[in-house]
Amino acid sequence: QVQLVESGGGLVQPGGSLKLSCEGSGRTFGTYAMAWFRQAPGKEREFVAAVTWSGHKTEYADSVKGRFTIFRDNNANTMYLRMNNLKPEDTAVYYCAKHNSAYNDYIKPHLFASWGQGTQVTVSS
Repeated sequence: QVQLVESGGGLVQPGGSLKLSCEGSGRTFGTYAMAWFRQAPGKEREFVAAVTWSGHKTEYADSVKGRFTIFRDNNANTMYLRMNNLKPEDTAVYYCAKHNSAYNDYIKPHLFASWGQGTQVTVSS
């Protein structure tokens, strides 16, 4: 069973950048599509981005397209989220999640079910 640990969050000024990491345990990490979600105070968790198990296909929420990049290194059992031009509305706890079935390239948000503990991102001047 894959366990997920996020890192890389912090405080950054508007317009700044951060790179989040999600490290997975176990030998099956590379067989699952992965995703990032976020949850701001008082709001529901929302989809941010997803990447297939091979890394060849990605999807993004409209609110982050052109600013965020999701990618993965299966040799390192790690997925990343590079975030550029951050805005105050990007402030949230960011979670990584695993797809519910291996080798599945259908990466719609409702198919991700296993979560990490989250990492806080705060965008403020």
